[in-house]
Amino acid sequence: MTSDLPNTPTPAQPEPTLGGQSKKSKQGWLNIAVDYGPVVVFFLVYRHFSPSDHNDVIAEVTAIASSVGAFMVAAVVALVASRIWLGRISPMLWLSTLLIVGFGGLTLLLRNPVFIQIKPTAIYLLFGVTLLIGAWRGRPFLKYLLEAAFEGLSDAGWLKLSRNWGLFFLLLAALNEVLRQYYNVANGNFGTWISLKLWLFMPLSFLFTFTQLPMLLRQGLMQEAEGEVLSDPPHE
Repeated sequence: MTSDLPNTPTPAQPEPTLGGQSKKSKQGWLNIAVDYGPVVVFFLVYRHFSPSDHNDVIAEVTAIASSVGAFMVAAVVALVASRIWLGRISPMLWLSTLLIVGFGGLTLLLRNPVFIQIKPTAIYLLFGVTLLIGAWRGRPFLKYLLEAAFEGLSDAGWLKLSRNWGLFFLLLAALNEVLRQYYNVANGNFGTWISLKLWLFMPLSFLFTFTQLPMLLRQGLMQEAEGEVLSDPPHE
């Protein structure tokens, strides 16, 4: 016996639109600008004011003070921009901005650039130890620090990612301590240290993020979420 009711067509599933992909791409670039824009400003302002003769103490102090002040302002602007354009401020961005303003303020107040050079070490140690303690206790703190939702990633995947980034942050802390001993105001190489923040630490962070993708995909990460992972890596 056949039914007299007509067959009900199955609703078509919506397909990703170009507009949606464009929005995600735009958010990816905004994430990168918010995360690394202040460092770029720090580098450019120092280069602009940096004297050709680094033995000129007054000119060197002026260049450092100007670049640190610009760094602090850019960090606060990035915080506000994240709230306005991305609709959120991650705990990691809050902590990073507070430390930039705190250590930057000490640098300006005491006229001692050692504080701004110690800042990356402090934040790398803070994040590294926090993530490793979380991993040891079975809690993927990276998920909460980033406020990210990498589509499909399992809890085990988040835990492994937290552990790996914790170890990587400790490596970066040690690297910064070595570099600031060789590149500082005392030996006239403070500008080299700033350049390394832009041309060494940033590429290392992106490279490390890229190396985590195979593991994340094995742990359930959707291929569509790869761009989100690469555009929003943890940072200082």
